[in-house]
Amino acid sequence: MADDNKLNPDDRDFVAALASGLEVLQAFDQQHPRMTLSEVAEKAGMSRAKARRLLLTLHALDYLKKQQRYFELTPKILQLGHAFLSVNRYGPMIQPYLEEITRTINESTSLGILDGDDVVYIARSAAEHRLMAIQLAVGTHLPAAYTSMGRVLLAQFSTAELTAYLSRVQLTAHTELSITEPESMRLAIEQVSQQGFAIMDQELDLGLRSVAVPVFDRQNFLLGAINISTNAARVNMETLTGHFLPLLQEQAQLIQKVVG
Repeated sequence: MADDNKLNPDDRDFVAALASGLEVLQAFDQQHPRMTLSEVAEKAGMSRAKARRLLLTLHALDYLKKQQRYFELTPKILQLGHAFLSVNRYGPMIQPYLEEITRTINESTSLGILDGDDVVYIARSAAEHRLMAIQLAVGTHLPAAYTSMGRVLLAQFSTAELTAYLSRVQLTAHTELSITEPESMRLAIEQVSQQGFAIMDQELDLGLRSVAVPVFDRQNFLLGAINISTNAARVNMETLTGHFLPLLQEQAQLIQKVVG
């Protein structure tokens, strides 16, 4: 759901320097752990002079370290994530339910929330087998439109919010099964809203199949979404919907009884 009273970048209360500093931090990711000044400027879409001032400021604050020409994040950046997880105390409360799912079916399960147009993992119980080329962990961001948790969360949007989302997001063909037409994506998300769960079948990564449901607290406040992810070659759709989905729904109901 959209935040109320969000500032426009043109608003006089909007601090552009702070926004630019955060853009610099977000430029570092798994594919770009170490970058030069020029690389940061290009990735963040700003001038070298501006990027230099921001990098040196973040370096002075110990959020970045510098070795010769290269900058990289320091462990201090984890304090920002820790603050979020500390405020959202339900993550540790939900963790045992995720682990119970993994023990029962030996599959990975996660809790995610929306972060802009991405879904971010805030709790995870990983099975021994690895599913994707990228390593999934707490803090991982994936495009919401192409994950089962993301579609469950997008299904909570109002009609106006969903229209705004589809007008700004770039729908990318990650595989030949990916939905790339906005109207088809709208219909897929509306179907999730009607049925109360989402199934993602190899739209993000070939071989990756998952199912997700929303999670609410006792006051019916949306906490996020939980999913079970598996290998399409190992688990067919009948097992996913007939066995995994009821287990996921059962755990979501148990969570709602204890959180909030």
